[in-house]
Amino acid sequence: MPRDVEWEIPGEIQPKPSECNFDLDRALGAVLGLRATIPEDAFTAGTLGTERAGSGVLIRRDGLVLTIGYLITEAETIWLTSASGGAVPGHVLAYDQETGFGLVQALGRLSVEPLELATGMRVGAGDRAIMAAEGGRRHAVAARVVARQEFAGYWEYVLDRAIFTAPAHPFWGGAALISADGRLIGIGSLHVQHSSGRDSRRDVNMVVPIDLLPPILDDMLTYGRPNRPVRPWLGLYAAEVEDAIVVAGLAERGPASEAGLLPGDRILAVGDASVGSLAGFWRRVWAGGPAGSQIPLQVTRDGRTMVVRVLSADRTRFLKAPKVH
Repeated sequence: MPRDVEWEIPGEIQPKPSECNFDLDRALGAVLGLRATIPEDAFTAGTLGTERAGSGVLIRRDGLVLTIGYLITEAETIWLTSASGGAVPGHVLAYDQETGFGLVQALGRLSVEPLELATGMRVGAGDRAIMAAEGGRRHAVAARVVARQEFAGYWEYVLDRAIFTAPAHPFWGGAALISADGRLIGIGSLHVQHSSGRDSRRDVNMVVPIDLLPPILDDMLTYGRPNRPVRPWLGLYAAEVEDAIVVAGLAERGPASEAGLLPGDRILAVGDASVGSLAGFWRRVWAGGPAGSQIPLQVTRDGRTMVVRVLSADRTRFLKAPKVH
């Protein structure tokens, strides 16, 4: 959603200063608008677009901004804006494929205060929170945590205990999830539907918990990524269909495509280990060794069972590196 389109959260679900025991406007001021431009020949241009807009959160006085990584992957230019007015350029510092966090360095002065991280805070269902995009109260939602549970994404991604909040914020990418005491407890990633287990589904936001940041922050600032063995990447999009894992799509020139996998293939096992859930499938792939390991997949196609051996890769080698400023 372009930021030049006028939008406003309905007043009845906006947070109210009288209901907060912290300076609401000061906290919301730390949430910045973020615009990124990506080259047309970038690896992610076809799936994520070349013009991306969302939010980021100032977490240090030196201009360090935390956002969701897909907004800034392969970004050529970044601009950060604050509700107080003005815009400054930014530079991509890091992106962690495992958590989804991205870091940007503001290259100009931001006249707002950083938001404190709520590391170590127990966050659970029923907790009050505020989901906020750039723009102050007009772009914030008074929300509640509806669940803490596992989340598996079709793009080779799993979180053990993601945060789910409702009502859903319409502009969730990089938005701040702020605790009842005014600290940052997560970064907005997705709009999904959540089942209560009683055949009812509701629109919610999936949020990456802030506790995943401190263990990797120093590495991200030093190396641009966590300093650990890189997970094997297959370059396939998978879906869980009736307790089966089905190939829904393939990254162009990715390892799975090069190995001969096709959309519609049903994946039965990784090596000798059968898989029935999306999270279980990704974990079995990652257990196969670091990037560069050969991952044997047992698949069925047109009634035939076969083994496809995929030579995995480091996903970042397919991406354009940030320009040095």
